[in-house]
Amino acid sequence: MNWSHLRRAPWIDTRARFVWQVPAGGNLLDIGSSDGETLRHMAELRPELRFFATDLVGLPEKYPPNCQFHRGDVQRDRLPWASASIDGITCMHLVEHLDDLSLLLVEIARLLKPGGKVYFETPHPKTVTYSSPPDKAAGTVTLNFYDDTTHTRPVPVGALAQHCRKAGLEVVRTGISRNWLFAAAWPFYFFRQASRQKFTAYGHFLGWSAYLVARRPI
Repeated sequence: MNWSHLRRAPWIDTRARFVWQVPAGGNLLDIGSSDGETLRHMAELRPELRFFATDLVGLPEKYPPNCQFHRGDVQRDRLPWASASIDGITCMHLVEHLDDLSLLLVEIARLLKPGGKVYFETPHPKTVTYSSPPDKAAGTVTLNFYDDTTHTRPVPVGALAQHCRKAGLEVVRTGISRNWLFAAAWPFYFFRQASRQKFTAYGHFLGWSAYLVARRPI
């Protein structure tokens, strides 16, 4: 889905709702940008924002034009940007890969402007009970938490909230991340063959991911 179509109704997608609320012309940092798919969607929704990204590997050639990229390890390295310089930060499906969140949270709190917000998204702990995709789809899509062999452990929202408060951030909102159009499409895909679209719809229908929004106090 091209996120430019969500400009009139960003509430349809939990991630888009957060990005839509970043101040006009502001700075948005995506931590753990991976292949840049979500980052490109953000640019579709808010092309006027200034984008920054960091990842241990990353594919910056696939990121939005003029996105400033830093390659580094958020468990070991401080980020290169100035304190209080970022309006919004997204950190999606990263914390479950890390052994230590301490430096990450300290850096997020340092980078955010007063009133700036961060959006975390991570697999809900209930995903450890989900069945893996069956038959030929086994190992191609992550439904059970441990289908992704790089996952270390689930990070419940309550634990993430404690990390945020320890770093000096205020927890604003928590919940289940969904794109309601994808969730509504699940009955259509129910009897269809395995595909990325089918499992994406299923994940949104189930509420596979949890989210937390926190902000730096004003």
